[in-house]
Amino acid sequence: MADAKRLLILTRDRTNVSFRQRIEPYIEPLAAHGVAAEVVELTDNAFARRTQMRRAHEFAGVLLHRKTLTAWDAWALDGIAHRLLYDFDDAVMYQARSCEQPDPQRLRRFQRTMTRAHLVIAGSPTLAEHAQREGAQHVALLPTGLDSRRFPMKSHYETKGPLRLVWIGSHSTLKQLETLVPVLEAVGKALPKTVLRIIADAPLEVKGLEVENVPWHHEHEGRMLAECDIGIAPLPDTPFTRGKCGFKILEYMAAGLPVVASPVGASADYVQQNINGLWATEPEEWVRAIERLAGDTALRKRLGRSGRERACAKFDFVALGPRFCQLVTEALERPVG
Repeated sequence: MADAKRLLILTRDRTNVSFRQRIEPYIEPLAAHGVAAEVVELTDNAFARRTQMRRAHEFAGVLLHRKTLTAWDAWALDGIAHRLLYDFDDAVMYQARSCEQPDPQRLRRFQRTMTRAHLVIAGSPTLAEHAQREGAQHVALLPTGLDSRRFPMKSHYETKGPLRLVWIGSHSTLKQLETLVPVLEAVGKALPKTVLRIIADAPLEVKGLEVENVPWHHEHEGRMLAECDIGIAPLPDTPFTRGKCGFKILEYMAAGLPVVASPVGASADYVQQNINGLWATEPEEWVRAIERLAGDTALRKRLGRSGRERACAKFDFVALGPRFCQLVTEALERPVG
């Protein structure tokens, strides 16, 4: 059948970082595996969205990215979509501002999606557990990837100026760094020549510590990271944050930076203690970890290079692409029912 390997990909925004890192890099490899994908950005209007979704009958399967199904969406797809695949990389059943308990409406939508999905691709073990608990029958783990070629490897680990800490993110995640402000103030006192570079779309000021607020730019983020010395990734330990996929840590690793991170969720898997980074939970641990790296060039180099090797071997699109294509093609070929 001519359309046996056509795949309809539905997403809210194909410019979103999640789509760019989890779906878009694999569209061409899918084509090489005989799967022709068409991407549709879903409208917020439920009636118009129904029309978009009703096209599902033209395809062998639908890959829904991050968005969960409202009752209206499910009604539009039921009996129309031959197979439903779902990909997510965040604890979508929670609201970020209320992260201890699932939001009831979000949870119902998540459950509705899980019970209908022929395949769920989860970005972390925690998310995979959520999917299985809420009724998903086929769950696969695939971490978020990156193109390591975009991140030039740090070449000089000796500090020829101030030691630069770096944090990369956005205004929506800056609150995670704000929890570390007292630690950063203590670092400023203990290491007076230290600079904090923030690569984001919002600024932060820290008393007693020089801060470089640098706007994020896709083309320059690799270089801006490689100019720094230590990547930091604080994260509070909550049910919501345990679902985070730790993408900033992968970026630090790809740039060859040693990482200091909270051992929460995927971060605990990505950062291997004393191999490519250090863990820190309490404020004193953060200060000690940063001071330790600041005073040991050889350690920064060893951890940074180990992180780069790990990022390229396990998280590059080239490494993850075959697995993604296998999951999708097998799902499209799996008998329905």
